[in-house]
Amino acid sequence: MKVKEFMTSQIQWVTPNDPIQKAAQIMKSVNCGSVPVCEGTKPVGIITDRDIAIKAVASNKMNANVKECMTNQVITCTSDTDAHEAADLMATHQIRRLPVVDASGNLVGICSIGDLATVDIHVNEAGDALSRISEQTNAPNALH
Repeated sequence: MKVKEFMTSQIQWVTPNDPIQKAAQIMKSVNCGSVPVCEGTKPVGIITDRDIAIKAVASNKMNANVKECMTNQVITCTSDTDAHEAADLMATHQIRRLPVVDASGNLVGICSIGDLATVDIHVNEAGDALSRISEQTNAPNALH
């Protein structure tokens, strides 16, 4: 099964210059923990609720822009990516959401671990990916 068959195509994103409040408001309105960061329609990063909490709130930077908190490395897939490969990408990179781009690199959707859980891929493959995503890091005092 291809990602295009189950991805969410109605997505919202922020730009690097948007305030973090805009990202947080999107997360609240669509009940998610991350939002793609795009220049035009091309993903250049991702911002998570954890990014906002650690890089802005905990550092008393309440007026920060998205670019000050976002993760610059963004792992993407295409709409023709196989569901198994999407699960492997998420597990390998320990991410729960995978922006979906077209051949020109434009954002066309997002695939979440929850989306994978709804498709008929190998028995518990989505659960296995989630387990690998959630594995504890080797960092001392890491909380998950």
